[in-house]
Amino acid sequence: MTATEARPEATAPEREIGKDRRRKEDQRLITGRTRWTDNIQLPGMLHLAMVRSPFAHARITSIDTAEAKQSPNVVDVVTGHDLADTQGVLINAWPITPDQKTPTHLPVAIDRVAFAGEVVAVVVARSAAEARDAAELVDVEYDDLPAALDLKEAAADTVLAHPDLGTNKSAYWVFDSAEAGTGGDVEQAIAQARGDGIVLEREYRQQRLIPAFMEPRSTVVDPTGEQLTVWSSTQIPHILRFALAATTGIPESKLRVIAPDVGGGFGGKLQTTPEEWITVALARRTGKPVKYTETRSESLMAGHHGRDQWQKLTLSATKDGAVTGLKVELLADLGAYVSLVGGGVPVLGAFMFNAIYKFPAYHFAVQTVLTNKTWTDAYRGAGRPEATFAIERLMDELAAEVGVDPLEIREKNWITHEEFPFTSVAGLEYDSGNYELATARAKELFGYDELRAEQRRRRESGDPVQLGIGVSTFTEMCGLAPSRVLGQLDYGAGGWEHASVRMLATGKVEVVTGVSAHGQGHETAFSQIVADRLGVPFEDVEVLHGDTQVSAKGLDTYGSRSLVVGGEALVKATDKVVEKAKTVAAHLLEASADDLEFSGGRFSVRGTDQGLAIQEIAGAVFAAHDLPDGMEPSLDSDATYDPVNFNYPHGTHLCAMEVDTETGELTMRKYVCVDDIGNVINPLIVSGQVHGGLVQGIAQALWEEAVYDDSGTLVSGSFVDYLLPTAADTISFEVDHTTTPSLTNTLGTKGVGEAGTIASTPAVVNAVVDAVRHLGIHDIRMPCTPERVWRAIQDAGSGTEPTTGAAAPHFDAATGMEGTVDRTAGAQDGAHQ
Repeated sequence: MTATEARPEATAPEREIGKDRRRKEDQRLITGRTRWTDNIQLPGMLHLAMVRSPFAHARITSIDTAEAKQSPNVVDVVTGHDLADTQGVLINAWPITPDQKTPTHLPVAIDRVAFAGEVVAVVVARSAAEARDAAELVDVEYDDLPAALDLKEAAADTVLAHPDLGTNKSAYWVFDSAEAGTGGDVEQAIAQARGDGIVLEREYRQQRLIPAFMEPRSTVVDPTGEQLTVWSSTQIPHILRFALAATTGIPESKLRVIAPDVGGGFGGKLQTTPEEWITVALARRTGKPVKYTETRSESLMAGHHGRDQWQKLTLSATKDGAVTGLKVELLADLGAYVSLVGGGVPVLGAFMFNAIYKFPAYHFAVQTVLTNKTWTDAYRGAGRPEATFAIERLMDELAAEVGVDPLEIREKNWITHEEFPFTSVAGLEYDSGNYELATARAKELFGYDELRAEQRRRRESGDPVQLGIGVSTFTEMCGLAPSRVLGQLDYGAGGWEHASVRMLATGKVEVVTGVSAHGQGHETAFSQIVADRLGVPFEDVEVLHGDTQVSAKGLDTYGSRSLVVGGEALVKATDKVVEKAKTVAAHLLEASADDLEFSGGRFSVRGTDQGLAIQEIAGAVFAAHDLPDGMEPSLDSDATYDPVNFNYPHGTHLCAMEVDTETGELTMRKYVCVDDIGNVINPLIVSGQVHGGLVQGIAQALWEEAVYDDSGTLVSGSFVDYLLPTAADTISFEVDHTTTPSLTNTLGTKGVGEAGTIASTPAVVNAVVDAVRHLGIHDIRMPCTPERVWRAIQDAGSGTEPTTGAAAPHFDAATGMEGTVDRTAGAQDGAHQ
């Protein structure tokens, strides 16, 4: 049968996009046939153990390694002095101001340590156990120095984290709508409201959190051969390769970085770590393969932390609750060093404090501050959860002040669906959304009116168990890009992404993507996209990623960018394959390309039954026996996509909490969320992403907190003390979605990976506060433990403000400190949190 003869009509493949597909990745993961970094075993491999400082701030006066070197099977023990010329330096990729104070961050400290957990020496041995045993024998003498631990005191330079810098203030970044031309003068709006409206001033604490991913970080380096190969449990193999090359002198072409199966990250592996640099340095020093895998306590102590802000907000409104201005002042704790993008995390939040509301005037200022604690960086949501929490708490406060339902105050101030696209007071253009639709659906699923009626009955009856209803209506900016905007913010990289699509001779398809998965389901979702656009079976698509030699170009995974940026690059590459195949099909079918239609993986001549499947064309191109003159024998195509805008998912989350006013015990009664993430590729994966995000956000509200003692030791350095919820601690969530497609990408998709975390924290805290607001309580500091709730109730009952802890210094972001303000005490009063 020739190509031009009639063929039986093929059945069009079922559409993949929108289908619940189980993840391709899961079979190997759940059956143990995967390859975590720590599973990698190489011939002659050596193992590392880190000697870490027990002091938050100290001079290193001497290090005696003699006994450790005599320990069985120890190959070497090295200090910072031994590695001074080869270890490189950790980089900060986002200096948010030109005058930012950025202390030098060496992988192994030489003369001084700046946080408890900093590496001061490294043992190299033939097994991990022997390395750890020998590390106990390294004798380090320290001269203890005063430590900057309290964020507000550090902002006042009471004690210096890095005395050579002369200050703890790293950078001061400001956005003002009047200066930017995006809105009015906020001071004028506040002044007017003091005369004839409402002015609310609130201060909120974003506690320090730890990204507790399932798989501890691990690095293996093989220096043998022509290339130096690095395996790392990382979210950013391409960025890691660049950073290593830029700081160690190793040519980038001689570095291969592989992120094998990675057991979670949540931003905690969006980092270039001292341990990666150390493992590279020791592999080069010994000439042998070297592995380092952290213990869980090392992960909690020395892996970067998240959040950690003091937030002061001033909101002005008319007497009936129409907002007129918002002023935000932040202190953000960087920890001991300015990490990869840590200084920029609050800057991301700067564009989201205005949220879904039509603020006429806006001012934002953040002072980033150095302390002698573990360095901070992105944690799921990176700046947007902090912003959403503050504004959603404040909108509840405004509703209480006006005396209306929290949803009514939001509806009064939000952007209506007819107003899209809408330019926010922070200067971002929201392309699409429908807050009314998502909220109506959430109210219906939640039984909002019925629960409000129950709440009233409990109030009236004096029930000791009160019911609170929490609201969170949010939007966020996803898909960290476009590159020009990032350049304007002095970000050290672009926002583009790269993809390749290869049509193989057998008709199968290989996809190469520059984004790197660590649990999101890339292999499944990307297979669905390609299967639909090429009309090939889902099972015939193979997705390759996470290896800089296989995927030479890419900017990796963070900021909910994988689908909306990486997926769009993939669409463009796939469409190029179709266009190339169309040229060949027209030649083989002896037809004009304009007369061809492509549907269900088949080119057909319009008005005839003649056609060719794209797999047949792939075979013909491979043989190259009869191609159009001048055409290369390949359908393979690449594409690099740089977005023109962020994208803006949104949603409404509703939470019902029961609070026992006699004990402070909290019980979650119901949780409903309706998210709008544009068009959905795989509903099953989306539900998993939302469920996981919800639990992380709820955990911040109720359980998680990194706590330091007065000497700078992390006292929540294990899962005994750092409370992570299990399935037994949560309830079944009701998850739904509405759809307003994004107008800025072909698929019409919006990010989803961080949505649950961003929205759930304020929903839960609002519910807890709502349950006891009638007792005179307007805030309970996170995490809302039973003790904190009980103390707040007791203080309110005694007619005093909840001041069971010492009065905390009030702050001005520009100057550091000014006056005092009461704060609700926590379970660890007096500890640095």
